[in-house]
Amino acid sequence: MVDLPPLREVIARHGLSASKALGQNFLFDEQLLDRIAAVPGSLDGKSVLEIGPGPGGLTRALLRAGAEVTAIEMDRRCLPALSELTMAFPDRLRVIEGDALKLDHNELMGGEPFAILSNLPYNVGTALFTRWLGGETWPPQWTSLTLMFQQEVAQRIVAKPGTSAYGRLAVLAQWRAHAKLAMKVHRSAFTPPPKVMSAIVHVEPSAMPGGVSARVLERVTEAAFGQRRKMLRQSLKSVPGAIDALEAIGIDTQRRAETLAVCDFVAIARALS
Repeated sequence: MVDLPPLREVIARHGLSASKALGQNFLFDEQLLDRIAAVPGSLDGKSVLEIGPGPGGLTRALLRAGAEVTAIEMDRRCLPALSELTMAFPDRLRVIEGDALKLDHNELMGGEPFAILSNLPYNVGTALFTRWLGGETWPPQWTSLTLMFQQEVAQRIVAKPGTSAYGRLAVLAQWRAHAKLAMKVHRSAFTPPPKVMSAIVHVEPSAMPGGVSARVLERVTEAAFGQRRKMLRQSLKSVPGAIDALEAIGIDTQRRAETLAVCDFVAIARALS
């Protein structure tokens, strides 16, 4: 086991502080970080992509778990601290300076399967999540997503129909994947403490329903939940053929989006694909 200095010491030595503009909140509790790294199961010898490692708290836990880590970091202030980890774990950590939203993750990972684990910066978390869940090719190259979100966002991902949290994120996360709330993380665990609680969501791909275009499903859910208080006959007017599709498959056009099950949205998208 590599003997590393405490995270607080590393951060102090490099004069680091969490950037509000980048949505950063640092985790120092190494036991908690080890628990997060354990959520997807054994990582020994597996490829892992981490977004926004900051000074490397979760990165340490992933390396301790035996993972081979590729970390994307856009905050240049954090690179020296991460380079210390690179030296401590030769050939096990690759740090890429850049914007994760602008990089091709599959290409970075060499076309091989990889897990994604990240304490996502709050300001890019949802955009990255929907990107990983999108695309016509399925199953994806990633084998699982283990991600930290604000608790409110996490609840929207695992929400069930008929609840206030149920919406587009839930449908996109559940129509061809299994999503669960793995653990809650108290705001006091972070430095600085955010104003909200956080939670870890774990997602694994499942079989994709046949005859459905992901792009069409995304368009339908965007329209339906973009005007969630309106009846479907109004919210889906902007999607050509959607009202006819509802009638053809027997869904009452006076219903609202939040009352439809994930399979109902799949049926609508199939009728339009």
